[in-house]
Amino acid sequence: MTDIVFGQAKFDWDEHNVRKNWKKHKVAYTECEEVFFDPGLKVLPDEGHSKTERRHIALGKTVTGRLLFVAFVDRGGKLRVISARAMSRQERRAYHEKIKEAS
Repeated sequence: MTDIVFGQAKFDWDEHNVRKNWKKHKVAYTECEEVFFDPGLKVLPDEGHSKTERRHIALGKTVTGRLLFVAFVDRGGKLRVISARAMSRQERRAYHEKIKEAS
C-alpha cells in the first residue's frame, strides 16, 4: 500500500458498492469513511482476496461507536471501499486488544 495518511484520506466511490453495502449490511458510505479517522484503526492485509490488486481490511469505529469491518484497496492514493459490515466477535476482540496495547 502506498503511504496514506488516513486522517487525510481521499475516497473513490463505486455506486454499486455503495448500494450493496447499504442493502446487504445497512452500512452507509459515510460510516465507512469515518472508520479511517478512528485513532484506534487497525489495518491488516487481506491476502486471501488480493488476486489482482492488494486488498486491505480496516477495523475501526464510527463517530456513533459502531464497529465496522471495511475491505478496501488503495488506487492511486484514493481509498476504494469494496465492502463493509459490522465486525464479527473475533474482529471486535482484535480491535479492542489493539486499543489496550496502545494505552
